[in-house]
Amino acid sequence: MLVVPTTLAVLLVLISWQVATDGPLLGLDTGTRHAVHELRRALHSTLVNHLGAGLSDLGGAVPAVPVLLGAAGLAAVRRRDAAPSRWWLPLPLAAAAAVLIPLLVVPAKAWFARPGPYGLPLAPDQWGWYPSGHTATSAIAYGTAALLLGGTLAADARLVLYTCTAMLCLGVGAGLVWSDYHWLLDVVASWCLAGLLLWVAAALVRRALPRVPADGERPPPHWGSG
Repeated sequence: MLVVPTTLAVLLVLISWQVATDGPLLGLDTGTRHAVHELRRALHSTLVNHLGAGLSDLGGAVPAVPVLLGAAGLAAVRRRDAAPSRWWLPLPLAAAAAVLIPLLVVPAKAWFARPGPYGLPLAPDQWGWYPSGHTATSAIAYGTAALLLGGTLAADARLVLYTCTAMLCLGVGAGLVWSDYHWLLDVVASWCLAGLLLWVAAALVRRALPRVPADGERPPPHWGSG
């Protein structure tokens, strides 16, 4: 059960160490950037470039945080019958996730102060590129939204929601690298960070919020208003 979070934590520490010491693993960044540039030149597609930029924009606080809060509100309403005394819990959980994003990402950006792919020195008002804020925002916000809403859906719908959410978050990261907005390791580190937070969030949701039964499905016997 702890294999996934342990792997994510080790990978996050490894990448952070390499960024802090300008280690050899950063060659993966430059190699990936070169390969992306070659592919971009080969395709020479304005449509693909716009798609990459559009996917990147989905990692901004707008629209990610409003989607998170909206999903939490919908999840709360859908849980009113299954958990009369705890139906409102998705709202503070969503708010906590939204607050955690800048609290974790901004200090890390300021501490590592990593220049972006273009290699320009950081301006006085810039925090740095590591880890990727857009990647963390998208993965944490959309991931938490999916967890909160997924428990109110039937199994098939829940699987579709989780799959689409994962694809969206992967798309945001790919768009950031494709558009030269971030190094690859900036994105991977944020995925690791988000994965750790979502692992904790999933455990909290399982303990605090009952799953809403699908039509014709009987709720587990331990559900109740207490």
